[in-house]
Amino acid sequence: MGHREDLLEGAKRCLLEKGFLRTTARDIVKESGTNLASIGYHYGSKDALLVQAYVSLVEATGDRFDPGGAGERAMETAPGSLERFQEVWTHIVSAVGESRAIWMLSFELIIQGDRMPEVRRMLVEAEEQGRSGLLPLFNGVPEDEQGKDVVDTEGRFYQTLLQGLMVQWLFNPETATDATQLTEGLRRVVDGVRKG
Repeated sequence: MGHREDLLEGAKRCLLEKGFLRTTARDIVKESGTNLASIGYHYGSKDALLVQAYVSLVEATGDRFDPGGAGERAMETAPGSLERFQEVWTHIVSAVGESRAIWMLSFELIIQGDRMPEVRRMLVEAEEQGRSGLLPLFNGVPEDEQGKDVVDTEGRFYQTLLQGLMVQWLFNPETATDATQLTEGLRRVVDGVRKG
């Protein structure tokens, strides 16, 4: 690996251990075995490097559920079905324990976003990628083939569910909504709309 990759891997380890605000450039340099100048040269700033490291951590978590089979678990149910909805949420919930540090980082960044306007700007740009990245899990359509209207509606819907579910699981796993409850709730809402 070169310095760029070493920095990224070091930044990931620092984020998972210390979080965003407590990680210093010196921490990253020590963890990566590089030098301070490398951060500016390869990423422009420590914050830009940390955002890239965070995005990489989130992407790696999502890749485990790639319905194309590239991740650890390929989807077994039909895209767009209630069964697929439940299967995706079951996989996501089962990964909460191993992804807890990443979700804590997400909420640290949300809470501290006003104190770090440049970081906030970079994360807002990455947010749309997150929405479009969720969609293939549910509808089976490759990310680069998702229409803007689908990303802006269905993508926002799934992203909102994901963030709310993560808050519950981080706050109190014993009473957090599970995939079966979430799916039954959706089924009842859809049934109500059809009857209405």
